[in-house]
Amino acid sequence: MEIQSHRPIVTASLRWLRPIARWLLKSGVTWKQFAELSRGVFVSVAAEEFGLRGRPTNVSRIALLTGMTRREVRRYRESGAATAVEDLRAEDDLNHASRVLAGWHLDAEFIDEIGKPRALEAKGDGATFEQLVRRYAGDIPVTALIKELVRSNSIERTTDGRYRALRRFYMPRAMDGQAVERAGAVLADLAATVEHNLARDAAEPPRFEGRAQSRQVDPRQLPAFRAFMEREGQAFLERCDEWLSAHEAQQVDGAQVATLRLGAGVFAIQERTVGEES
Repeated sequence: MEIQSHRPIVTASLRWLRPIARWLLKSGVTWKQFAELSRGVFVSVAAEEFGLRGRPTNVSRIALLTGMTRREVRRYRESGAATAVEDLRAEDDLNHASRVLAGWHLDAEFIDEIGKPRALEAKGDGATFEQLVRRYAGDIPVTALIKELVRSNSIERTTDGRYRALRRFYMPRAMDGQAVERAGAVLADLAATVEHNLARDAAEPPRFEGRAQSRQVDPRQLPAFRAFMEREGQAFLERCDEWLSAHEAQQVDGAQVATLRLGAGVFAIQERTVGEES
């Protein structure tokens, strides 16, 4: 299906997808993994939130909304979220570097008698790194792959010139797991607020969302702005926390009462413009 690039939603998506793609690439997630994950989320959201007159969304309507076939929709609904996540580990969805590392840990020709990946000679016939790359990465240049795997601390070169595997899966830039999960929650909150404001009914109040920015700031003022944001942003969040704590629902006779999750987020904006070198 051809994408109409002049549609505002497509133009907007191209903008917010760039930092997401940058984040995913740094974490070793391929476009195939992202596409597979996206399809599962599209099916889930269509099924849970787009039913008519309070009824669950049927397969035909989900297919109509998502552009998928009914067969694909049934597969995603029957497989469940857990299976969909496990499918992301399938070899066909792994990038070239991860395929090489996975093959190094699983292929009988490249493991030792106790099942550990062998230290491999760089070139030659038999169980060498060159042959490993040819088997699992196709026509990817060996030298380029070695540089990337060494840079990401996935492999190392030993003193005798051989290569040794350090990791089973490839991640270009190591990130703290809890920090990544928090980042996902922050993006979800911001996206939910923006989506609400765009799609809300006229009678429904908007959620506050705003920015303050300038494209003409002297780059030498960046440290001062960072200090300003740390001071003022933290002070604002502390006032928000005090207000929220003072307005938390109280139990009545020990019974749980209805509650809302409320809060506010503050983030800095920084982007290179004309003449900025770093």
